[in-house]
Amino acid sequence: MTASSTRRSTAARTRLAAVGSLAVAGALLLTACGDQTKDSDSESSGSASTSSAPLADKLPKAIRDAGVIKVGSDIAYAPVEFKDSAGKTVGIDPDIAAAMGKQLGVTFKFENGTFDTLITGLRSNRYNIAMSAMTDTKDRQEGVDSDTGKKVGEGVDFLDYFTAGVSIYTKKGDDQGIKTWSDLCGKKIVVQRGTVSEDLAKSEAKKCTGGKTIAIESFDNDQQAQTRLRGGGADAGSSDFPVAAYAVKTSGGGNDFQLVGEQVEAAPYGIAVAKDQTELRDALKAALDAIIANGEYEKIITKWGVADGAVKEATINGGK
Repeated sequence: MTASSTRRSTAARTRLAAVGSLAVAGALLLTACGDQTKDSDSESSGSASTSSAPLADKLPKAIRDAGVIKVGSDIAYAPVEFKDSAGKTVGIDPDIAAAMGKQLGVTFKFENGTFDTLITGLRSNRYNIAMSAMTDTKDRQEGVDSDTGKKVGEGVDFLDYFTAGVSIYTKKGDDQGIKTWSDLCGKKIVVQRGTVSEDLAKSEAKKCTGGKTIAIESFDNDQQAQTRLRGGGADAGSSDFPVAAYAVKTSGGGNDFQLVGEQVEAAPYGIAVAKDQTELRDALKAALDAIIANGEYEKIITKWGVADGAVKEATINGGK
């Protein structure tokens, strides 16, 4: 999930090939909304004996001994992380975490939380890392509130593992003439709270003229926003491209929504790690580089139909 108005503004064209591939993933898995109020929900991804894991010795001793990395995640963001029809946590992030876990000899235990509280949970040591389609931005690296520009924390380090932009979607067959963000003036958009979609809507609303503005309704998770749009309570919705594309292909059997316009604000997703946890951060980097090198990473993102968002190597704090 993206956030911060300080990101790159160069538009990236909508990746229609990825949308087609997402249809395959949508046919295999049913989405289900993770309950954002039950933060105790958790799911494990990946486990291996530290004695056979090639990178286990790179982990901090406490984590190596525990055999678990606690992951804060908003598990309601298909196809990045979500609950399948059996209630199991699945998606791009859990699969990548499981592959990294084999390299490190630990289990990644996903714990459900609302997106805008994940960094706070990381700060309070509730989680070891946050992995939740979180965009690596300078504001987050430096602990700055993107709305006010004020310092609110010590910031985090990011290990970048994927690239994604932001898309607008509408009810199918009813785009209301919306092709760009400026077309939203005089209309209502639904978004997830704390994301770049919300930031972009606020920024664009300030540019509207002729007495118009953009009505913005924000929700705790993306499924709630989709439900509002599906029921006719808004003109458009916005979320990260993989999520919007997945919703278009799976909601109502592909009959509920359509993508409009181009994808914008392409930027990296990062695994967030506390600033003082450099040993853990570097161990994660080694594990990600290893699964990129051995082909596991490519298999995972191809499986989910988002291969065009692949990174060639793990990068620390590459966000702008």
